[in-house]
Amino acid sequence: MAEFLFPRFMEGTLREALLDTPAVLIHGSRQCGKTTLAQSVGNSLGYHYITFDDVNQLNAAKLDPIGFVQSLPDKVILDEVQRTPELFTAIKASIDADRQPGRFMLTGSANVMLLPKLADSLAERIEIIPLRPLAGAEVNAGGPSHEKPSFLMQLFCGSLGQSVNQGSYARLGESLAEIVCQGGYPAAIARTSAKRRTSWYRDYITTIIQRDIQDIASIRNLDILPRLLELAATQTARLFNAADLASPFSISRPTIREYLTLLEQIFLLEQLQPWHSNRLSRLIKTPKMHLTDTGLICSLMGVNAQSLWQDKALLGQVLETYIYQELRKHADWHDEELKFYHFRNKDKVEVDIIIEQGQQLVGVEIKAAATVLPSDFKGLKKLQAACGDRFVAGVLFYDGDNILPFGHQLFAVPISVFTSGKLAGSV
Repeated sequence: MAEFLFPRFMEGTLREALLDTPAVLIHGSRQCGKTTLAQSVGNSLGYHYITFDDVNQLNAAKLDPIGFVQSLPDKVILDEVQRTPELFTAIKASIDADRQPGRFMLTGSANVMLLPKLADSLAERIEIIPLRPLAGAEVNAGGPSHEKPSFLMQLFCGSLGQSVNQGSYARLGESLAEIVCQGGYPAAIARTSAKRRTSWYRDYITTIIQRDIQDIASIRNLDILPRLLELAATQTARLFNAADLASPFSISRPTIREYLTLLEQIFLLEQLQPWHSNRLSRLIKTPKMHLTDTGLICSLMGVNAQSLWQDKALLGQVLETYIYQELRKHADWHDEELKFYHFRNKDKVEVDIIIEQGQQLVGVEIKAAATVLPSDFKGLKKLQAACGDRFVAGVLFYDGDNILPFGHQLFAVPISVFTSGKLAGSV
């Protein structure tokens, strides 16, 4: 399959976790590459593979979870483990009896840590490895030995200024819309045309609704979910508004919120929380909503690369989600814990993304155009003034060909640092 062509920079983290943790869970949306990563690592380390997409294995595990776990080999991959919640108590008991590291490699297409009973069962016994759809640097990597990008590390080290005018990057132009529409799912990227990718996404959404949602919840109005997801796609990178999302449907706002929580649990959307500071007043406290893949967004909205390129407002909106998700992917393999927020006040001064590393802070703005103006840094300058020494850098991503300075700790950075595979060693 085409997935094997792409290196995953989370592989090193997975291998390290297996050396000191009894159970490791790789979780992320269906078809993002979890099974491929697990089998690639597992095959080299002698793991036996079982998938709960196999009805016989699923039924056996549900009927006798304790006996099923006791019969497992010493090192095993259990794929799509969210389909058998009955198994988690048995896995807990098995780990308590034998804490040998690396016994269980699990994959899940639903966030089991949002399900209270399952989270309690696995507390302190499991390490979570998040896996998102492919990052641009993974899609464009030269091979498995391709160096892991270090852009975030260099941002927080304050060394971005050393790269000003030191290298020329590709201006993407119309190919920017093509990259955004392509998304990051390996199977979609492998399709030979935009039409075929759209067909893949349509089938993908049907599978998600019919299988993964019903694995974790029983809901009456299953037919609402595809329409709700379509509506959510139009709201990506915008402030979360339950009323707007509920208005087309004859169901209550609390029910809509429950449905959105389900879509979060299967990694199709997420909320970016607002950033707070005592030094700034009149802050908006509403989260932003982002879908987790821009290929999925474009398919749900019925736009292709050409129509997206022609609609600059929509391109800017979807591009914000693209950059946000790229940064989240880079954060997953970053050595330090990073927290993500957005900032906006009631005067509509805003910063698209704020990233915190301990007491350090970076602000990020996104612009689809190739021209940068000093006024584009208005929000970043306000954030810089409020944060003082905590502020490490303010970055405006734009469709240009060079890293440019726009004041102390403020930089315009080409979007192609993500898309060209040139990020490692270039910034």
